[in-house]
Amino acid sequence: MTETLTEEEKSIFDLYPNLARVERRQSNGWREIKSFVLRGQKLKDYQIQALKDHYHDYAIPYSENEKLDFQKVFGNKNPVVIEIGFGMGESTLKIAKANPDTNYIGIEVFLYGFSKLLANASKEGLKNLKVMRFDAVQVLQDMVQDSSVDGFHVFFPDPWPKKRHHKKRLIQVPFAELLASKLKKGGYIYCVTDWEEYAKQMLEVFDKVSSLENPYGGFAPERPWRPETGFERKGLEKDYVINEVWVEKRGE
Repeated sequence: MTETLTEEEKSIFDLYPNLARVERRQSNGWREIKSFVLRGQKLKDYQIQALKDHYHDYAIPYSENEKLDFQKVFGNKNPVVIEIGFGMGESTLKIAKANPDTNYIGIEVFLYGFSKLLANASKEGLKNLKVMRFDAVQVLQDMVQDSSVDGFHVFFPDPWPKKRHHKKRLIQVPFAELLASKLKKGGYIYCVTDWEEYAKQMLEVFDKVSSLENPYGGFAPERPWRPETGFERKGLEKDYVINEVWVEKRGE
């Protein structure tokens, strides 16, 4: 499924071709999106205008052959936290705004959410937040140096509830190992889900990565600094239980 774009949205891709590509081929060249379910929600005028005016201020384009220099990207040596799949960016914006001495990179392929967060970040004038529209796995593999990240946020990833779809879940051992390889010693991975069976799988997955440890021996207590999102509130209204998973990279 691909997004249905208006002519004005297509003009944004003409202006910023990198924005139209969210994954790369394993061999050579680009291909159409096949591995993501992209919702075709029409962009509002303010989102289109924000992309035109502030893409270069907040967006990091994907580059297969260039590692990110966080100090160059943000202009400082502050800690860096990467959020994977930020959706509408509601909590991303609030966390970044509340923690100006930490730098945040949000990765999201959903164009509506990507442009909404970019617009809101520019409205707030945030200097410690950047966004990327690309496959997070490939971004980590190709652009993020090992032992360079202070933390990862993965809030409410798609639970793929049907058993035959479990292989599509983001939190699998190879991905957990990739995250761990990018973390500094003492860095953390913070996952939140309202799907209990998936939460238990997360615990099992992280337990299999030798470089990670769970300081709680199970689910973690709620972090008071993580804002409640609209998506989360809908789950709570349905009596879903919110499960938090926190693991850290072992030190020396």
